[in-house]
Amino acid sequence: MGGRDGEPDELFALADVVNVACGGHAGDDESMARAVALAKARGASVAAHPSYPDRPGFGRASMRLAPSEVAEHVRAQCSALARVAFDAGLEVTRVKAHGALYHDATRDEEIARAVVRGARRGLAVVDLVIVGAAGGALAAHSDSLGLPFEREGFADRAYLPDGALAPRAAPGALLTEPAAAAAQARALADRGDVETVCVHADTRGAVSIARAVRAALLALAQETFGP
Repeated sequence: MGGRDGEPDELFALADVVNVACGGHAGDDESMARAVALAKARGASVAAHPSYPDRPGFGRASMRLAPSEVAEHVRAQCSALARVAFDAGLEVTRVKAHGALYHDATRDEEIARAVVRGARRGLAVVDLVIVGAAGGALAAHSDSLGLPFEREGFADRAYLPDGALAPRAAPGALLTEPAAAAAQARALADRGDVETVCVHADTRGAVSIARAVRAALLALAQETFGP
């Protein structure tokens, strides 16, 4: 959230955690303040959503930066959100990288270390929760530091047979039918593959998708654990 103009308020009511763009690919003090206020009003937690400093490309292309530069960009973005959240009486306890930085941190140990280092410095949280793809460099580095790691799945993105996300430019890469996204979210959770499921605010029909996904996950929880 906080990455595009006109994001519906209802999305905040459907989320347990709101990943807030904090100045890399999108976002500024005004958009962060709005997102934090809406999350607080709806009882959702706030997570930092840092990225490469790439507003023209919305953070979706890798950048050739030294790990120290990546760490500093992440630190600055996380610090900016932490300051806005503090003013609203909230603490930011999670970080999830955005776009190309997310994928690079999954593949590259040095980038993974830079993301964690920058986030820890920017948010100043002892038990910072790291969110990312299962089985990659970011997960391994978080584990080595004893930091909580939440494996993430995507309700509105297609997967390849090997478990990787289909490239955004590929046909059918985005799931825009609420029923299909809900079914995928339920399958991911039912298999125990993930601890958190993402719906992108800029996917067409995001509110309907989020509503269907939330209903599917709540139904699964009731079936598994009871009312």
